[in-house]
Amino acid sequence: MERTHSSDVPTPLLEPVPVLAAYYDGVTAICELAGRFSAGTWGAQTPCPEWRAADLAGHLRCIADDFHEYLDEAPVSRYARLMATGVHRDTLGRKLARQNAAELAALADAPPADHIAAFAGSARAYASRVTAVWELPHHQYRDTVVTVAGMAGAACAEWHLHAWDLAVALGTDYRPADPGAVLDCWRLGMPHLPVPVPGRAGWRGAHSARAADPWHAVLAASGRPATAGRPPAGAGAARARLTRLRRALRG
Repeated sequence: MERTHSSDVPTPLLEPVPVLAAYYDGVTAICELAGRFSAGTWGAQTPCPEWRAADLAGHLRCIADDFHEYLDEAPVSRYARLMATGVHRDTLGRKLARQNAAELAALADAPPADHIAAFAGSARAYASRVTAVWELPHHQYRDTVVTVAGMAGAACAEWHLHAWDLAVALGTDYRPADPGAVLDCWRLGMPHLPVPVPGRAGWRGAHSARAADPWHAVLAASGRPATAGRPPAGAGAARARLTRLRRALRG
């Protein structure tokens, strides 16, 4: 059986410097955008149906810590075991969404700014760890082996996407300084969520997507809505489910 490796991305992305440069840019962008929120605006809805901005701050703290756990236990972490099932991306999305909701519900109450500070420290510590094990396998999805470099790329893309989420909650827009690098990071670490190929009138692959608009390609691959600033359908119901879960966990 033919195996595709995450080295199918452009050669420079196999080196730590371009990946980590974009990674740190994403962390910095989140911190800068978080600094614009007030006590009132932390309650603003994000493009993520289940989260307001304050919830997203908590999720960022959780997922940054999760990346450390996955690295500690690679290639047999709970994330690696989930990816090894090779299930459809929609099933993966539902399972990861449930995990995210449970972690957020169990997170100790704290001001959103405290969650962001903890996220930034954890995310930067993660970046300092990965270069020593850059080429080692992290997990596998179907025939694609994702290395630690690939997972660092996935984290990079996640930070920029959540920066966009925060920007939308503020009523503004966000675009990475190097959207092409973020797209390459996505391809490096997210084989289960390929960049869309609309057909003859649209993109014909990742290289064409980069030439058209690499940031829009990442937004599309992540399932972000095409129009920023509109609360997603079902946001209120998803928020209510999260509240009920928190109450159940905390008694």
